[in-house]
Parts: sequence; structure tokens; C-alpha cells
Amino acid sequence: MNEDFNPDQPIYLQLAERISYRITRKELGLGAKLPSVREMAIQASVNPNTVQRAYSELERKGIVETKRGQGTFVTKDDFVLTKLRETLKQEQIVNFVNDMRNMGYSDEEMINGLEHYFQKGGINK
Repeated sequence: MNEDFNPDQPIYLQLAERISYRITRKELGLGAKLPSVREMAIQASVNPNTVQRAYSELERKGIVETKRGQGTFVTKDDFVLTKLRETLKQEQIVNFVNDMRNMGYSDEEMINGLEHYFQKGGINK
């Protein structure tokens, strides 16, 4: 896990977001066990208390559940994960549109740029 964190946002929120992305990419499936707090702290190069706060944030949102003595697991509720995926998509769209508008692009220029991007198969293809 990349341990470069943005100094303008609490690390536990960034860690929770990164875990959420792993879940939406299905790297962590329904019911998958997350690394222990200690293991995740080592992987992310953060304090175990930071990991605990991240896990608590995800649990508060219903994305994970902690079973005493067993660990923390991704929810088995597909509806919750579908909702998470949609929420993250909308956040990324809003961020993209706001960034493009701040650079002076019109909606039409954004749409044309996206169409061109997808016609060319995207950067990663």
C-alpha cells in the first residue's frame, strides 16, 4: 500500500478511502477479512491507532464489520457496496468537473475531451 499521504487531510480518512477503493475494485470481496490493525499499520507505515480509526470509520459507514476475536471483514451486504461504488463515482465526477471548470474548461469542452479520450481507448489501453 502506498504510504504517501496528503498533509491536508487526516491520514485515517485517507486510509479509509484507500481501503474503500480496494473494495470497489473487488480486490477485497464480500466478506473478505482485512489485515489486522497491526498488519495494516505496517503495510501503510502508520500508527496502529490510525488504522483503528480508519476501520472504525468504515464500520460506521457499514462497509466493514468487526467480529470480536476474529477480525474486521468487508460487509456481505452487496447493496452497501453498490451504494459505496456509486458514491465514490459521484465524488470523482464532481472533483473532475470542478477541477476542469477551475482551469477554465466549459462543459462542452469537457464532454468533447472525454469522448476523444474514450475513442482513443483511454490512457491505460
